[in-house]
Amino acid sequence: MKYKVVLRQSEEGFSVSCPGLAGCWSQGKTEEEALANIRDAIREYLKARDAALKDEETREVEVLV
Repeated sequence: MKYKVVLRQSEEGFSVSCPGLAGCWSQGKTEEEALANIRDAIREYLKARDAALKDEETREVEVLV
C-alpha cells in the first residue's frame, strides 16, 4: 500500500505524519530515520485497527473520487 506522508523539518530533526490515518505520526533525527519510523507507525496503526475490527462484520469497497 502507498500512503502520502507530510514531512516537516524542525530544530530537533524531522516530524512526519500520515494525514490519511488520523493520529499516525512519528519523528526522527534525519529524514531517513523519520521515514523509517513512519513506516513502522503505519504498520502498527493498521495492525491495531485490524485487531479492533476483528470481530466486527465489515466490507471493504473502493470509491472513486
